[in-house]
Amino acid sequence: MVYKIKVIVLLACCSLIIFSCSSSNQAMPVVLSHGLDETAGDLSSYIITTDNGTYYLEKSGGGLSSMIDKDGVDWIGFHPEKGSGHKGEYRGFPNAIHKQDGSYFHAMNAGTDPATSAVEINTSEHVRIVFTSDNGQWQGQWDFYSGRLDFTMKTVSSGYKYWVQYEGVPGGEMDPTDFWYGSADNKSHPINEPFIGDLPSPEWIAFGDVKSPRMLYLFHHQDDEHPDNYVSRPHMTVFGFGRSNKDKYLTTPQTFSMGFVESVNYTEIEKTVERILP
Repeated sequence: MVYKIKVIVLLACCSLIIFSCSSSNQAMPVVLSHGLDETAGDLSSYIITTDNGTYYLEKSGGGLSSMIDKDGVDWIGFHPEKGSGHKGEYRGFPNAIHKQDGSYFHAMNAGTDPATSAVEINTSEHVRIVFTSDNGQWQGQWDFYSGRLDFTMKTVSSGYKYWVQYEGVPGGEMDPTDFWYGSADNKSHPINEPFIGDLPSPEWIAFGDVKSPRMLYLFHHQDDEHPDNYVSRPHMTVFGFGRSNKDKYLTTPQTFSMGFVESVNYTEIEKTVERILP
C-alpha cells in the first residue's frame, strides 16, 4: 500500500517552538507559511499547520490540495494531471462551484478558474484567508483554528447554485477497509455503501480507515432539507452537502467545518460536532 507522506518543517522567525511536558495539554499555535505542495504538482500554496493537521490551500484555485494528519498521511491526494480523474485531478475540498458561472474553489487543474486571495487574520489562534473568483461573483472564506477549519461561502452568484464536497482518500488510499459514520444513525458503514438523502440535524459525516486511529469529519452548520449524498468511486470518496447526482442545491451563504478527530468512536465524533455548535 502506498501512502503520500509529507515532512513538514516550519521555521518561524528562526525560532523552534518547544512544548514541555508541563504544557503537553496546551494546543499548538496555528501557523501560516507559504510554499509548494510537492505531491500536488508543486502548486503554490498557503500552508496552515494546526494542532492535529496541516492544510495545503492552493493559492490560484482556492481549494485544498492536501490535508495531512499527525502521522503524515494525506487524506485528499490531489494532483493536477489532466485525465487522472478520480485518481487525482478531481480530488479536493470544497470543490464548490463546477460549471456554474465558472468553476471555483478547487485546487488548480485544467478545469479550474482562477481566484484572488487575501490574508485577513493571521494570529496564533486563528488564520483567515478570503478568496474572490476572477469574475467577482463568488467569495469563499477560510478560517483555520487549532482543531479544525471552517469554509464559508460568503457570496453566491445571483441565480446560481453550489455544493460543498469532500473528494479524497480516507487514511491515504481508497480501499475496502475504509468506512463512514453519519448523523442519520450510529452504525459503521462500509466505504462502498452509499447514502442518498438529507442528513438529519446536525448534518455531519465522518470517514475513516481501520488502520488509522482517527477520522475526518465534515459538518454543515445550517440544517436544511437538501440532499447530502455520498457515493464511492474506485479511487476516492464523492460526498457533497447539497448534492444529488450532478445537481446542486445551495443558494445562500453557508458555513461548513472539517477536521480530524483522534478517535474512531462514533460518540467522540458526535461530541466534537456538538462542541462546534453555537
